[in-house]
Amino acid sequence: DVAALSELTPLLGMLDMAELGVKLYLQYSQTCLCRAMNFDVADDTPIDMSNVPREEGMSRAAMRRREEERKRAEQNLNVPGKLAKIYNAAVTHLRHHLPMVAYALGEADGDAALVQLVHVEAEKRAVDILREYMTERELGRTVRRAEAVAGKVEDRYAGSGGSGDGMFAGMDEKNIANVIMGFGGGGDSMDIVAQRHAAQREDCGFTIEVGNLSDVDAALEEWALVMQHTESYERFVRHAVQEVLKARKLRRDQKREEMRRQKEMEEAKKRDTGAVESSLLATPTTPRKTLVEMEEDDAEDKIEILPPHTALNEVAAEIGGYYSSLERCLLLAGMQRAFIHANFPDDSTFTEVAIGNTQHSTYYGGRQRRALQTNLVEECLFAARRSTLRAFATGHTGTASAAANVCVDVLGRVLLEVLTRRAELGTSLVKPGEGLLDGQSGLGQAAFSFAKSTAGKGLRGVQGAAARAGARVGDATEETAEELRMRTLLGVARAAANFNDLEVAAEYTKRLESNFLKEIDAGYPPGAHDTEQLRMCVRGLGGVVESFVQASSRSMEHLISTLLPRSRQVVNDAVGQDAGGTSAHAASNFLGSPVLTGGTTAVSSTALDYNLDDAAFELAQISEGYIGRMCADLDELIEPLRVHLVPKLSDNLVIGILGGVSKRLEAAIRKSKFTPLGAISLDSDIRYLMNFAKDRIDSPELKSNVTLCKACPPLARLNQITLLMNVDDLEDALDLITVSKRKGNWDLKLDDAKTLLSLRVDFEGSKVDDLLQIEEE
Repeated sequence: DVAALSELTPLLGMLDMAELGVKLYLQYSQTCLCRAMNFDVADDTPIDMSNVPREEGMSRAAMRRREEERKRAEQNLNVPGKLAKIYNAAVTHLRHHLPMVAYALGEADGDAALVQLVHVEAEKRAVDILREYMTERELGRTVRRAEAVAGKVEDRYAGSGGSGDGMFAGMDEKNIANVIMGFGGGGDSMDIVAQRHAAQREDCGFTIEVGNLSDVDAALEEWALVMQHTESYERFVRHAVQEVLKARKLRRDQKREEMRRQKEMEEAKKRDTGAVESSLLATPTTPRKTLVEMEEDDAEDKIEILPPHTALNEVAAEIGGYYSSLERCLLLAGMQRAFIHANFPDDSTFTEVAIGNTQHSTYYGGRQRRALQTNLVEECLFAARRSTLRAFATGHTGTASAAANVCVDVLGRVLLEVLTRRAELGTSLVKPGEGLLDGQSGLGQAAFSFAKSTAGKGLRGVQGAAARAGARVGDATEETAEELRMRTLLGVARAAANFNDLEVAAEYTKRLESNFLKEIDAGYPPGAHDTEQLRMCVRGLGGVVESFVQASSRSMEHLISTLLPRSRQVVNDAVGQDAGGTSAHAASNFLGSPVLTGGTTAVSSTALDYNLDDAAFELAQISEGYIGRMCADLDELIEPLRVHLVPKLSDNLVIGILGGVSKRLEAAIRKSKFTPLGAISLDSDIRYLMNFAKDRIDSPELKSNVTLCKACPPLARLNQITLLMNVDDLEDALDLITVSKRKGNWDLKLDDAKTLLSLRVDFEGSKVDDLLQIEEE
């Protein structure tokens, strides 16, 4: 009878029976706890049908059977259910009895003794259950197997296996190119899904050694629930201990205040009665007694109710270590599944990029911008997020910190390595002449392979593909060319998705870090040392973001270096270094770029030459200039990639190619003589080139000439050369160089200026030398 206990227990303190009351109350509490926490003994008490809710249409016997089944279900609890019953019984008992015991028996340390009793009863049962469950599930053995499997997965994708065939499931780049273009791998009749399922059987032994993904995930959910129950109870009992200590301090302070008031009253009474001698004799003894009592009170405050680390803490930490190892293995297995899925893509593998300002489509030249990403990054980041948040939900700081470190390590090493290798593969897939993009000889080898698979071996060109397919050239060529064009553009888009994935991974990881920090603020005590340690573990994702950004920059540099030989050849063809000042335009290939075929009529066009008189200048104004032809050919090279890259990477691609083109143009310009009219023509050509670049730049910050030149120093040099070559006299050149250097936008050295000014046919070389000599002085 809790109500009667609340009424009568305070009387024990008044009768000086508090210590006996504490002893009796602890015996009573132990009996209650054993009854509430005991689930091994069958409950043979008969069912009181009067308390069972009646349901219309159900007989009394059916109601009795339903109630018996409910009681059996309560007795046959799983491990999380058993722990929940133990912890709930302990918490309920403390909530009901601790306030009254602290009030009535606090002077005899009844509240501290009650907390100790409840914790001992709960701890010994919980530890036994957890130890037995760990043995039953062979947790240690399973974890050792899981760690071995995790090591194999890491070695396959981030170790020595990452540089071999393991990353791409044994396929070579030619087969992967066919798969990316949607043709199937190696001519196998199996569809993509069947190939994917076959490749997923090679899972580094995860299914055999650990189990399938769903079973392991369910087991981790159960272990996480076990740890969550334990940590919730641990937090409650630690809070109860703090409340007991606060109550003890409050009672001590109250007792001191009563003693101080009593002393003041006694001194006032003695002064009123005039008992001075008695007061003087009593004065030395009272302070000494008070100091002794204060020292005793301080010693009582230092009494340890619960040790800092209990047996329950130790078993929870052990389970947390095992749990973190299993979670790491499951995360790697889930990511491995995503990697294999990405090696056998279909239409569901690719979606539009969901970061940046790519949500709105833009058009250029009738072609829609549609940057793609694979579902690889989303699946991996989802697995990492789910794994880490499940560890956070346990409330155990050590386990949460270990899971955060696992997330940082796996994303920063394994996923980074896979995305980097896939970006390298994307570069090889679009390499001009060898990949999907056309080279100097026309059709790229990857697209050419599709043409051969369509029309047979020995095929040359799109018209030959239609002819060998048995169709008339005039009727079927356009259809075959259009099919090849669409397939190749699809392949380019999917190859470009590998570059976009690095940017997507950087953005998603940044969001993941923010999400984790919010979870810490919501679920962990602020200001605690363990909480701050967990926060530092999560902030390690910032370094992962930086790694993704750097890998993205390196992959774009690799792509640009792969495209530069073709872009330089485009410049050479346009300026007439290889074609003697004329170029032959023939039929267009599947991307619209020139394919040299027999029987086409050569169209003469001007090459780079700035030694122009009046007639030549007028002819250059009405003829097709080399700069327009060069930009058109560059468009055919970079536009298929540009429209399928995110804006940041697209701008990097344009600026990188523009830099290589500008260097080659500068070398060609240095070989030509200049007249004043030729300098004007150069100014027009460079303006055309800059406008060409600005039309293809997405970033508003790079739309001006100043910012564009700052982002592309070789183009800035071309602009400076144009200004230098258009001066009216040498004195103006000196002023131009001086003013531009003061502004910090002049990169040409004096020797460069001397060489360039010497190209002007109307400037004497000796005067140029004298001018530069003055400048040097």
